[in-house]
Amino acid sequence: MLETLPEQARKYWGEFKSSWWRELKVAAAFLTRLPVPLGDGDGALPLSRAVRAFPVVGLGVGALAGVALYLGFLLNLHPLASALAGLAVAAAVTGALHEDGLADVADGFGGGATKEDKLAVMRDSRIGSYGVLALIFSIGLKAAALASFIGPGTAALALIGAAAASRAALPLAMHFLPPARQDGLSHGAGQPDRGHALTAAAVGLAIAWMLFGLTPGLAALLAGSAAVVFVGWLALRQIGGQTGDVLGAQQQAFETAALLAAAAVPVW
Repeated sequence: MLETLPEQARKYWGEFKSSWWRELKVAAAFLTRLPVPLGDGDGALPLSRAVRAFPVVGLGVGALAGVALYLGFLLNLHPLASALAGLAVAAAVTGALHEDGLADVADGFGGGATKEDKLAVMRDSRIGSYGVLALIFSIGLKAAALASFIGPGTAALALIGAAAASRAALPLAMHFLPPARQDGLSHGAGQPDRGHALTAAAVGLAIAWMLFGLTPGLAALLAGSAAVVFVGWLALRQIGGQTGDVLGAQQQAFETAALLAAAAVPVW
């Protein structure tokens, strides 16, 4: 089929495909613990350029988690146990990157008195009581929401959709929120341009609506977006911007709110 295209069109298609493939590899290497083979020059690609592949990586993470959840149902596990199995696989694939961010933000915002104190607590590798409680509530609410869906297929699709859409929101947060510190992961990643951030959002939106369905998808996206905006607003007030931990907390907040909202829609 490609042979029938003009040479210039084939050239543009090849460049487009190569660019997306490079960005997907860089995004996967950053967001997961999977052994991604980076080629020559891939490591030099700024993360801010690779953000439009975030929802595609989320789709892959969610697919692995969804398979684990579905297998749990096939093995006659309790729906809650199956949901926890899916969430455990997602955390293992990502190295609990986002969960760690949520815990650090909870400890920092809850325990620090000044901006400097909060940032110092967030950088501390030890976890405190606020962080523990944040993880318990986040994982517990997600598992309960997944267990309440009618049928394992619906629950698995919801988990996949939430994983993709929640990561699609991060480039927008990186674009609109300034870095809170002059070093660290988020500052080093750079600010994505609006086009890349909007592309990521559009891809995540399409994936979410295909997997959730129209009404549950709308509920999930509205609730998840509100959660991301709230965490971003809180970060601006508390530390003056975003960090890698804040982005992780936003991903977890989106995922939790989206699953709860979709589970509350009675059309599944």
